[in-house]
Amino acid sequence: MEKHAIVLGVIGADCHSVGNKILELFFTAEGFKVVNLGVMVSQQEFINAAIETDARAILVSSLYGHGEIDCQGFRDLCLEKGLDRILLYVGGNLVVGKTPFAIVEEKFKKMGFDRVFPPDVDLKKAAELLKQDIKERFGPDSQSSRDNGQPAGPDKSNPEAEASAPETREPRG
Repeated sequence: MEKHAIVLGVIGADCHSVGNKILELFFTAEGFKVVNLGVMVSQQEFINAAIETDARAILVSSLYGHGEIDCQGFRDLCLEKGLDRILLYVGGNLVVGKTPFAIVEEKFKKMGFDRVFPPDVDLKKAAELLKQDIKERFGPDSQSSRDNGQPAGPDKSNPEAEASAPETREPRG
């Protein structure tokens, strides 16, 4: 079975890198093809990487409390770029202050995120949800995260095309 690609990184001006590395190692061990963009990642960089790798999901982390600002319009940009079915997950310390998590979750879901996680998330549960969501959104024989059903990335049946596919940038941090 082919591994599903997911893109992860820390959004905005946030430079917290330790949790990001933990997520990369964990989701790789769970069987995903992880594209880790590192820290200080823009929405456009997440989207470009998702398109280049035909990712099923984008996992956004934010620990410095400005996730609400950094994530505004993310779903709209995904739609604009043809990533109609991409799963958007967000987690961490997403807002400044002691806002109850239920309120934070509601804000981010209204922004178009499929799942919202607190800083103390059970990663095993998050991975189970991601696998379930991918299966429900794309089906067991899905070809693409793009709405038109055409692969967004290189032709997987042609190793030369895959080898010449553009690389995503080196992670920061």
